[in-house]
Amino acid sequence: MNEPEAHDHHTPADAGDTAGRVVLLTTSHRVAPGLLSWQAWQTLRTADEVLCADSAHPQLPYVKDAGVQVTIASPTARELVDRCADGGRTLVVLATAEGDRQLTDGLARLAGSGREQMPNLELLPGSYDLPGARLLDLVQVMDRIRRECPWSKQRTHEDLAKYAIEEAYELVEAIETDDREELREELGDVLLQVVFHARIAEEDTDEPFSVDDVAGGIVDKLIHRHPHVFGDDTATTPEEVKEHWLRTKAEEKRRASVTDGVPVGQPGLALTAKLGSRVRTAGLEVPVPTGEGVGYELLALALRAEAEGVDPEAALRAAARAYRDAVRTTEGLTDR
Repeated sequence: MNEPEAHDHHTPADAGDTAGRVVLLTTSHRVAPGLLSWQAWQTLRTADEVLCADSAHPQLPYVKDAGVQVTIASPTARELVDRCADGGRTLVVLATAEGDRQLTDGLARLAGSGREQMPNLELLPGSYDLPGARLLDLVQVMDRIRRECPWSKQRTHEDLAKYAIEEAYELVEAIETDDREELREELGDVLLQVVFHARIAEEDTDEPFSVDDVAGGIVDKLIHRHPHVFGDDTATTPEEVKEHWLRTKAEEKRRASVTDGVPVGQPGLALTAKLGSRVRTAGLEVPVPTGEGVGYELLALALRAEAEGVDPEAALRAAARAYRDAVRTTEGLTDR
């Protein structure tokens, strides 16, 4: 939206008072209606006239409750300038969600003509998006898709499970290939899986939960597992942080075995590395099983890699990509 900047156009000093003032007041739909800045409320209360083109604007009930009269109208730029000039009045335009592009473009044309005695034009944000505000949009969009899309409304957790795995792999590939654009997109795809599953969970008749419950749970977990950030404990090194994390996690889970909670359905190298990490962290002396076949050889290699600080799954993927490139070179395909 091509909105005028605050005090974009200045009239001569002796004409400023008679030309008046136009304030375009914008608000964020991601902030609860009625939560406006002090400057916005002051401007609304002292304006000679407040205009809004949208009779269903979410801010209107709160503005009216504050004793501010609002005129539902869509004046042209010409009409707005003329109304301001009548005694140097201050007019506030409560912007619609679409941004009143026609009005702002019209004001810009009048100002650019050089033949008009323009009022002072101001853009006043009444509320701002907070970090993470677009997540609210995602939740709303997902809710509508779940209700109205014939395919999406029939999906279950079981239906979507394979997509969660696929998207996780695609995210890992974006990280390993250092593709920033792909990384942003794949993070979005993984986030979609979380929001989609949470939306489905709302409909469970026995144990429903929402995306807010999901977020609340991880917030509580993060705070509890970071006592050096949110509590009185101290940690000055990554090793001390990991110690805090493992200790609090152990207290939460109360596991009988260090292998509890390790998903056995994950790829074999990753599974082996995770088990090796649990054993090493617990300080256990566990003999590595031996036997015939390549499986035991891979087991020993994966445990050795983990002990040396190497992710065997990532290492094999890197080698596999090199092999793929060698195949393409042999085929005469050297474009990637």
